[in-house]
Amino acid sequence: MTTTETTSLVRDYYEALAEGRLVAHRCADCQAITFPATTCCEACGSFDSTDLELSGRGTLLFASHNLAACHPRFVPYAPYAYAHVILEEGITVQGMLQGVDGTPDAIAELYPRLPLPVLAEVLHTDDLPVLTFRLA
Repeated sequence: MTTTETTSLVRDYYEALAEGRLVAHRCADCQAITFPATTCCEACGSFDSTDLELSGRGTLLFASHNLAACHPRFVPYAPYAYAHVILEEGITVQGMLQGVDGTPDAIAELYPRLPLPVLAEVLHTDDLPVLTFRLA
């Protein structure tokens, strides 16, 4: 499948995420992986790609905190920790970090233990699914 056959990459992303799947594109020309999927390869600009389901397993590189919600859907979760993760496929992604208090003190206590293994999870909010991670 090429990306030009996809009617809505945004819709496809959220539908897959709602099912607990992380779907990326692998470039047919240079083999680079783009997540979330885009219409062309971020590495070489090719429009020829195939879908690739990511494992959701990764390594927490660092975390930050968000004391105030930046969007109404996140108000019930504030303050929350925000994860910066490299997935085992080599893709760097960000998402909420479940199970870790989002206060500056809790984040500071986390740092000496980094890097740590994490697993992707989906948080189902009232309007859209949200990519999150949890310590493995």
